[in-house]
Amino acid sequence: MDGFPLESWFYELPLCTRTWTLLTLLTSLAVQCKFLTPFQLFYSPRAVFHKHQYWRLITTFLYFGPLSLDLIFHVFFLQRYSRLLESSSGRSPASFSWLLLYATCMLLLVSPIISQPFLGSPLSNTLVYIWSRRNPETRLSFLGLVTFTAPYLPWVLMGFSLVVHGTLPRDEMLGIVVGHVWYFFNDVYPPLHNGSRPFDPPMWWRRIWEGGEEEVVQTDAPPIDRELQAGAPVDVH
Repeated sequence: MDGFPLESWFYELPLCTRTWTLLTLLTSLAVQCKFLTPFQLFYSPRAVFHKHQYWRLITTFLYFGPLSLDLIFHVFFLQRYSRLLESSSGRSPASFSWLLLYATCMLLLVSPIISQPFLGSPLSNTLVYIWSRRNPETRLSFLGLVTFTAPYLPWVLMGFSLVVHGTLPRDEMLGIVVGHVWYFFNDVYPPLHNGSRPFDPPMWWRRIWEGGEEEVVQTDAPPIDRELQAGAPVDVH
């Protein structure tokens, strides 16, 4: 696509990743311009189910903080690993959108137990964990200081967050737990149980996204991008 590099990058993102990235940036911009406040965005079961503020079920996954370098860091990881997972799941968004639905529902259920009002970071960490487990041979470099294989990435990020903030990163731990449940039932469980895939999207969900067209979904996609820089952009087409 011709145009500015940023425009080309944006339109090359898969559908779900592009939508999530755009809504995240617009939400932070709305807060920065004082059209919204963070108090209107976080997830609260009482606010949702007693005061009928249902938008919180979505906005809790969209707000990563005000416009800042920290937001850029979060958006980078969000779009990068979301893009890699969505691109490897096939032409249709059905499989990846089903993963997002599973992850968001699980996070909403667990959130009140651990008092985690904003769930964008745990959702992003869920995708990072799944991608890292599916690409065990990929080598990464964190800030140019440490080189390791992909499965260690969630733990490196957790350690970095612990050092920087001085507290146990509950959002990253939650993402690891939710991501591991998906990874187990989608990648480990099927070969051990005659190919049974309990976490595959149902047919009615596929019909919503595919319009009744049949598609061979790439469920065992080969690992991609063997040599990556954990702090540098990745181009996957």
